[in-house]
Amino acid sequence: MFTTRIIDIKEKDRYKRFVDSHPKGHFLQLWEWGQVKKGTGWEPLPLVLEQDGEIRASLLILKRKLPLPGLKKCIFYSPRGPVADLENEEQITALFNGAARVARDEGAIFLKIDPDVSCHNQHFQEILQRAGFKKNETGLNFEGVQPNFVFRLDITPSEIKLLENMHSKWRYNIRLAGRKGVKVRKAESKEDMRLFYELLQETAQRDKFLIRGYEYFEWIWEYMVEKKLACVFLAEYQGRLVAATLALISAGKVWYLYGASSNLHRNIMPNYLIQWEMIQWARQQGCSIYDFRGVSGDLDEDNPLYGLYRFKKGFNGDLVEFVGEWDKVYSPLFYWLWTKVLPVYLKLNRALLRSRKGQEISGEAT
Repeated sequence: MFTTRIIDIKEKDRYKRFVDSHPKGHFLQLWEWGQVKKGTGWEPLPLVLEQDGEIRASLLILKRKLPLPGLKKCIFYSPRGPVADLENEEQITALFNGAARVARDEGAIFLKIDPDVSCHNQHFQEILQRAGFKKNETGLNFEGVQPNFVFRLDITPSEIKLLENMHSKWRYNIRLAGRKGVKVRKAESKEDMRLFYELLQETAQRDKFLIRGYEYFEWIWEYMVEKKLACVFLAEYQGRLVAATLALISAGKVWYLYGASSNLHRNIMPNYLIQWEMIQWARQQGCSIYDFRGVSGDLDEDNPLYGLYRFKKGFNGDLVEFVGEWDKVYSPLFYWLWTKVLPVYLKLNRALLRSRKGQEISGEAT
C-alpha cells in the first residue's frame, strides 16, 4: 500500500539519498534546491511516496502564493519532477493523487511539471493524460520555464575517445587555450562566487539578458556548493578572470547551469577549455552524463540562438527533446483567469504605463 506525505527538515538527508540514487534524480528535485528557491518567494513542499517504510517516488513541489486578498490561492510547480519509475503507473498515479490532496489543503490552482523524460516516451505521456494532465505548447526556443531541448553528452568513454569524438576545431581550441596559459581552478570561497557573479554581469550586459541578484548566488553557494552539490569553475589568464561557469551535480549527472566570459582575451578560447575541465571533473565524480542544458529546437542558422546550439553541438552530445510542460488543473475557473485573463491584463497594463510615460515626456518637452 502506498502512502504520501510532506517531509520536514529532519528527513532531508533521507530524501536527498533517494533523489541522488534514483535514475530520474535531478538537482532541481533536491531538498537543497528547494531552499535556494525559498529565498525567491517559493515555499518548498517535498512530497514522498512510501511503501513498507521506504521512499519509492518523490515530487519537490514549489508553492507560490497569489496576491489575492481574502483568497487562499497558490500555484504549484515541480521542476523536472517526478522522481519515479516511469513504467510504474500505479506508483505515479498514487504520487499525483498525494499532490492533489496537498493542493486541496493549500488552495493550489494547478500543478505544473516539466519532466526529465524524452518526447519519445509515449507510454509516460499516456500515464500523464490518464492522471488528468494536459500538455502546454511552449514553442521551440526558451518560452517554457525550463528548456525543452538540451544537449547531453555520454561521458562514459575514455577522455581520449571523448576528445576524438569532438569537432576538430573544438579540440584545437581546447589545446590552444592550454598552450596560451589559461588555467582553470575550482572556487574556494564566497569571494570566488563574487568574482563569478561580476563576470556574469559583464556577460549579461554584453549579450543583453537578465540575471538574478547576487543574493540568489549566495544561496546557491550555501545550499549547493558547500554541500558538494555544485561547483564553480574559474578560468584565468595572466592573472585575470576570463571565463567562469557553474555546474550542478546529482544522481550521476552534471548540469552546466551558468556560464560567463570576459570581453577581453576571447581569442584564447577559455570557454572551450573550461567546458573540457568540467567534463573531466564530472567523470572524476563518477557521473555518466554531462548536460549542457538548453538550446533552441529551431535549428535554422538564421535563428539568433543558433550559435549556442553550434557551440554545444561541437562537443558531440545528443540533442534531446523532453515531453514538455504539463498542467494538472485543480480549479478550472482560477486556471482560466491565470492563463487567459491575467496575461491580457498585464499586457494592457504595460501598454498603459508606456502611454503615460510617453505623455509625461511629451508634457516636459512642451
